[in-house]
Parts: sequence; structure tokens; C-alpha cells
Amino acid sequence: MVGGVQRRQVKTGKRYDVFHTDCLARDVVDHVTSRWGVWVLISLRSNDLRFYELRESIQGISEKMLAQTLRALVQDGLVWREVEPTTPPQVTYGLTGFGRDVGEPLAELFDRITRQLSQSSAG
Repeated sequence: MVGGVQRRQVKTGKRYDVFHTDCLARDVVDHVTSRWGVWVLISLRSNDLRFYELRESIQGISEKMLAQTLRALVQDGLVWREVEPTTPPQVTYGLTGFGRDVGEPLAELFDRITRQLSQSSAG
């Protein structure tokens, strides 16, 4: 979408069965917990980032995988995407409210793990 922000409205109130293969919530969980989905959500927790900033913040991710991961997270309503109509286009990504809700426990988990590893290596 050029010159605007892509956002997808997520329907609430419906109960989902994540153990069923046709469950939409299962797809979102798969995207969030994918190898790169977690790192994108954690990277965006503090500020909105442009594509190249995200790529640099997540070591080891290819442009192709970052693009695929972002596309899925935007489609799921976790991440918004804004394109500025410049040459070349400037694309910025950020977390939606839903993305912040989902990303917060992931960031907390990451922080707990790094604290524990720091304490283990110091002692």
C-alpha cells in the first residue's frame, strides 16, 4: 500500500480451537513463534523501525526471510506497515496494540532468560 498504513482488523469474541488445523489463531501462533517472528516482535518493542534497521537489528536474518515474516505479521494484525512515497520508498514497521499485547510476554521471557544466563555465568 503506497502512501498509507496497512492495518488488519482482528475479530474478537470468537473462541478458537488452536489444536484444529483450520484454526486462524493457530496460524497467528505459528507466525509469532516462528524462528524470526519472535525476534521481529522483540525488535519492534521499543520503537518503530525501517526495513533496513530491522534487518541490522536481527543478526542472521536474510532480506527474504525478513520480508516474509513481516508480511505474515502485518497480515495477522500484529505489525503495521507504512510506506512513504519517496524514491526509493521508505517503509517503516511498528507494533499494533495486538502486537504489543502478544510481544510483551515474549520480551519478558527473553529478559528472564538473559538475566538467568548472566547470573549463571557470573557465579
